[in-house]
Amino acid sequence: MKIYTKTGDKGETSLIGGHRVSKSGLRIESYGNVDELNSWLGLIVEFLPQERIKEVQSIQSLLFSVGAQLASKSKEQKRPFQEVSAADIKALETHIDGYETLLPKMTHFILPGGSKGASHAHIARCVCRRAERIVVQLSRIDFVDDKLLIYLNRLSDYLFCLARALAFWDGKDEIKWIPSK
Repeated sequence: MKIYTKTGDKGETSLIGGHRVSKSGLRIESYGNVDELNSWLGLIVEFLPQERIKEVQSIQSLLFSVGAQLASKSKEQKRPFQEVSAADIKALETHIDGYETLLPKMTHFILPGGSKGASHAHIARCVCRRAERIVVQLSRIDFVDDKLLIYLNRLSDYLFCLARALAFWDGKDEIKWIPSK
């Protein structure tokens, strides 16, 4: 597979199926943000305990499919990749519930940070929220599977819990938000 094709040199790219679109469009912006999120998850893996790596890598794999789904203009188009399922959403909810059991009960808002891994997970959470907002915009003008929107929403909650867990595993205190007066 060749890395450069020169077909995007004038600000356009091809969606899956060959449809040409502007690189500034919402569809491109949506899967570009999902790709950025996936890259942050790749970095977060470096801070995880061994037993949690597959958990995050399976999310990365699904996000790659989410990007492909967003790069497909038509819902009727044959899709040779995994689409987000109710089971994928349930898996995130199960992980979230597990982290909530592991972690101290939250009694206050926290600031992003605590440890390097936690800080990276908070950035990933923000990128996930941005991706979700852009995909919502796209869904107002073009087809986006509802399960994909739910998954992105749940994923940001998962990343919040993962950030807390990373600080916890590193023995770091969460940074309590103290409102200014």
